[in-house]
Amino acid sequence: MRSLVVVSALLISSIIRAEVPLVYDVENTGAGCGVSLPDYDELPSIVGLPNPFEWSDGRGVISTAEEWTCRRAEIKAEIERYEIGLKPSRPANIEAVFDDGILTVTVKENGKTLVLSSEITLPEGEGPFPVIIGMNRASGSLDASLFEGIIQIPFMHNQIASYGMNGQKDLEAQFYLMYPELAGVGDYVAWAWGISRLIDGLELVKDEMGVNMQRIGVTGCSYAGKMALFAGAFDERIALTIAQESGGGGTASWRVSETLGNVEKISNTNYSWFMPGLKNLFDGQVEKLPYDHHELIAMIAPRAFLALGNDGWTWMADESGYIACMAAYEVWKFLGAEDRFGFDFTGGHQHCRTAESQAAAVKSFVDRFLRGNEEVKTEIFTHPYSDVDHKKWYSNWSSCEQ
Repeated sequence: MRSLVVVSALLISSIIRAEVPLVYDVENTGAGCGVSLPDYDELPSIVGLPNPFEWSDGRGVISTAEEWTCRRAEIKAEIERYEIGLKPSRPANIEAVFDDGILTVTVKENGKTLVLSSEITLPEGEGPFPVIIGMNRASGSLDASLFEGIIQIPFMHNQIASYGMNGQKDLEAQFYLMYPELAGVGDYVAWAWGISRLIDGLELVKDEMGVNMQRIGVTGCSYAGKMALFAGAFDERIALTIAQESGGGGTASWRVSETLGNVEKISNTNYSWFMPGLKNLFDGQVEKLPYDHHELIAMIAPRAFLALGNDGWTWMADESGYIACMAAYEVWKFLGAEDRFGFDFTGGHQHCRTAESQAAAVKSFVDRFLRGNEEVKTEIFTHPYSDVDHKKWYSNWSSCEQ
């Protein structure tokens, strides 16, 4: 009888697990959610990490996985309001052409025309193939050999918005010419929008290119690791997000980083990438921020996410990233998708390079979530922070499982 009960429980668990989507057919499943956020003056002080399960108006916590869609929409709206600005929705006029190995996506909006162009690395054989979109390079900063048999596409971000420093932005860049009213947003919303338009283009030529739209990944390192993270968080058509050494403004928590040393914080990050309002409103009072970056990470759930760090590079604030990742992991557990989440904070290597264990972690996640090998184990939690009490930052959370 006991063995029958165990087998039945495993079968039920397997059925439930199979119903958790790895990816969605639309950019934003929460587009229809009615989001109403408190005014800035009404924001409470939150000393620990904000509860990702708690509704923004304080009426309680979500009680079902289905409610995560609209709770996620609230987090998205908070990040847009206070950190990066509003991500424009998909324009009505998008065209794509794949010719001689080049994907060209043309977007027309507000009387302007914007063009994205990427040189594609196509595998041999018959598709449909999974896809990896690398920031500025076909495989980002990861070795291209990790993506054999996968379509490799570089997202050339200067085609959307140029890399800027110290709040100096190129307002003649294509995104800002198309949306001049968004001159005050952070570049990360422009870049996330551009990656979504690249995916729109793939949808239009998927048969010609042999694209498996259910198996798209993004990856990048450093500031481009942040770029990959925002892209994965803000577009639910992305099955796998690999954020490499993304540091402050990426996987690291703004709150936790305030307790560390010379790391990237609200006070000293690059305000070409983020809205100046983030600093004006929350520098010196980060506890007023209604969200934190564990919730940016959690926006990816229940899709697949892998964080790579580089312990020893102080500026990266990887201890903060570790704490934020552990906090975000609670959402994957809540949704029954624990094996779609992992991280490796191994150090001792150059910036934007990978330790042996990290390359193995990438291979496992790519094999499982892009190539579709369900037998691969992806429970990867590699870090040097065994003496760090991550739970103290979120021990007071409540959800329907707690």
